[in-house]
Amino acid sequence: MDPKIWSKLPCDVVEHILLLLPLKTLLNLRSTCKAFSSLLFSPSFVSKHSSSCSSFSSFLLLSHHHCPHYFRLYDSNLSSWRTLSFSLPFSSSFSLLSSSRGLFCLYNPSSSSFVIYNLFPKSFRNIQFPTLSHSLHLYHLSFLTTPLRYYILLLSSNSTSNTTLFLYDSNQLSWRRFQGFNAILTHTYHQQDTFFQGALYFTTPEPFSVMRFHLDTGKWERHGAELPHQLTFVRLVSDGEGTLLLLGGVGNDGISRSIKLWELKAEGVWVELVTLPQIMCTTLVSVCYHNYDHVYCFWHEGMICVCCYMWPDILCYNVIRRTWDWLPRCPYLPLKWTCGFKCFSFVPKLYAAV
Repeated sequence: MDPKIWSKLPCDVVEHILLLLPLKTLLNLRSTCKAFSSLLFSPSFVSKHSSSCSSFSSFLLLSHHHCPHYFRLYDSNLSSWRTLSFSLPFSSSFSLLSSSRGLFCLYNPSSSSFVIYNLFPKSFRNIQFPTLSHSLHLYHLSFLTTPLRYYILLLSSNSTSNTTLFLYDSNQLSWRRFQGFNAILTHTYHQQDTFFQGALYFTTPEPFSVMRFHLDTGKWERHGAELPHQLTFVRLVSDGEGTLLLLGGVGNDGISRSIKLWELKAEGVWVELVTLPQIMCTTLVSVCYHNYDHVYCFWHEGMICVCCYMWPDILCYNVIRRTWDWLPRCPYLPLKWTCGFKCFSFVPKLYAAV
């Protein structure tokens, strides 16, 4: 196109064209000229981009502690793997704790701090730990986001098995402290929580039950829905909106003979949705050696991803098609990496606020 014609295009037409471009192209345009750079971060474009129905590619991000800032990305649209490495605008001693809604939560135990980081505009916020008593033992960290804010959750206990919960709220830019709940949650680093209808949901060790923590009131309570029988392990996952799902093994003496998925219905009843095909169940169980602490799951763009810290392969259930599939194994992993894998959902959002 003749540059003279391009320069005379109305601003709203230019904005519409830019909204259709992939994220990588948008980022490259920032350095093309000052006009593009200012337009991409103008209030008008930010508003239109944030509400646009078109979305960027979504990724599954596979990390390993040997290379904390070098990741493997599975492109859900192209069904292929690529690599991502980035230099941090802050101390490189931070490692990735979680990823949600385009934001990374990085954690540095030596400095007792977190960093919330948006990779593309390179914006970040440093958050210091709350003041912990020497008698408290920190055993769980998590990061979650909602459409309007994000939270950091710390669970700690003392010698009398009382749990203290510290909650950082990005809207308040401060920590809140909650007490008075007996520590019946699993004391492992891999303990999962999931956000559903304004509350955090946890599972307890055997005998299994579901607990929820209301983020606004700080109230703990046991969920009344009776869980399925003969469970060997349980994991919760939510789409972040109106669906809470339970993935669990069914068997005896701690050995899973099958793995099933249930949905919590409005009547407060867990209804079975699907059973994992037996050959896939056998593979998954053999990988974790019946140590289900290594198994975790999460929601990713209409799929439930089931992973194991000891293994890089990813099992996915497509909720719409109701099908199970193993994703292609990442071809870029060194053979010496045999454990310590962690997979996250990563959906880039250029304007996700830190």
